[in-house]
Amino acid sequence: MTPRERWTAVLRREKPDRVPMDIWSTDEAWEKLKRHVGCGSNEEVCARLHIDNPANLSPRYAGPPVAPDADMWGCRFKDVDYGTGVYRERVYSPLAQFQSVEEIQANYTWPTADWFDYSVLPEQAKGLEHRPIRAGGSEPFLQYQYMRGDEQAYLDLIVNPDMVEYAMEKMYGFCYESTRRIYEQVPGKVLISYIAEDLGGQNDLLFPPEAIRRFFLPHMRRMIALAHEAGVFAFYHTDGAARRILPDLVAIGIDVLNPIQWRCHGMERAELKRDFGAKLVFHGAVDNQQTLPFGSVEDVRREVIENLGILGAGGGYILGPCHNIQTVSPPENIVAMYETGYEEGWVG
Repeated sequence: MTPRERWTAVLRREKPDRVPMDIWSTDEAWEKLKRHVGCGSNEEVCARLHIDNPANLSPRYAGPPVAPDADMWGCRFKDVDYGTGVYRERVYSPLAQFQSVEEIQANYTWPTADWFDYSVLPEQAKGLEHRPIRAGGSEPFLQYQYMRGDEQAYLDLIVNPDMVEYAMEKMYGFCYESTRRIYEQVPGKVLISYIAEDLGGQNDLLFPPEAIRRFFLPHMRRMIALAHEAGVFAFYHTDGAARRILPDLVAIGIDVLNPIQWRCHGMERAELKRDFGAKLVFHGAVDNQQTLPFGSVEDVRREVIENLGILGAGGGYILGPCHNIQTVSPPENIVAMYETGYEEGWVG
């Protein structure tokens, strides 16, 4: 099977030739892995290790000029070196100064889908017929955190709920229209859309369930309906301990749950498979907090085999790390993850 055929079979609850494999990684970890396996590009690494990673399509930005240290939302950033790599950290939040919806309306211009050229998408899709394609989707509250500041964004849910509702309407509206135009330009090409919001911390939800149901789920339901109408699967990402809200996410129609941080409270693999395996495809689950960075090659092999046996029982699993591989993870462990997945993931 091609990677797209493999993913499609799993998503449709049909039988693939083997369990698909995906990769999420920081740039620095990619570089270490390329040197280790002697490849010159990420694509060569994926071919060498039999990784079925999706290709991404995105429209071309054609809106007002944006400074090199900024984004179209007005946030500004600087590169921060953390010793073994660099992260782009936010240093300015454009909505932090405002105290009301009226102030935002008077002083801030929201980006729109009209700022993008979607006609470039058919050309981007050429030659990718064998790849699963990811495009469209949403993750607005993460952007709202950038725009208000992390602490204030969470406080707003309690003290400025009208501001959150206003911003979510604007941001989900942008995501919906942009995604609609993507589907229109490349009908039948997009396989998954990343409809996400980080809801879980290490031990429990980051938000009260009531806040999730009020501010996020109605918009997510609309995004998922748009995807399903286009024949696209809803790939849902939330880090951490999200077990308490999973029934709600299933009810609004998510198809894939990522990244399965199974060491977090309530995210134990066997229980997730038992309770949600009939309705969800699980993606990820190779632990990126302990096993990949600090375990041995044998630890990695053992965990991959466990994941295949638990999450992959009867189908419904795509193997990968439970978030971006960090440079602290030895490349030997990364290779072991994919070699074991390839050796042990064939479907009888």
